[in-house]
Amino acid sequence: MIVLAVAALATGGCGAEAADLFLVQRAGTIPGARLTMRVTDDGRVSCNDAALIDIPSGELITAREIARDLVPLALAGRTLAPGRAPPSILRYRARTKDGAVAWSDTSPRQPPVLFRLGKLTRDLARGPCGLAR
Repeated sequence: MIVLAVAALATGGCGAEAADLFLVQRAGTIPGARLTMRVTDDGRVSCNDAALIDIPSGELITAREIARDLVPLALAGRTLAPGRAPPSILRYRARTKDGAVAWSDTSPRQPPVLFRLGKLTRDLARGPCGLAR
């Protein structure tokens, strides 16, 4: 009986979906700017509601670091207005379990994590997701 209980506990988590690290929505004035990207803690990404696909381990490590660094911004619900000049080309919104952050490519005084997230978004979109941008 104890063996069955231990076996049930050991397999209880099997088949459970991995937690999301973040969801990024990108929009903009250039072709291919519109994107919805979901990155999961088990090392997968989904672009524009497509099936989840594996990402390289280096990009997973970067995604986990970004998720950690987003916590204070997400908890505060930070929204950074775009700069006045030049005009904004890309706008972003990132959601985590802690909240959301919004900014554009021209937002002044961006924390470094937002630049890293913008780059990772582009790298995953062009790499594993096979998109042009």
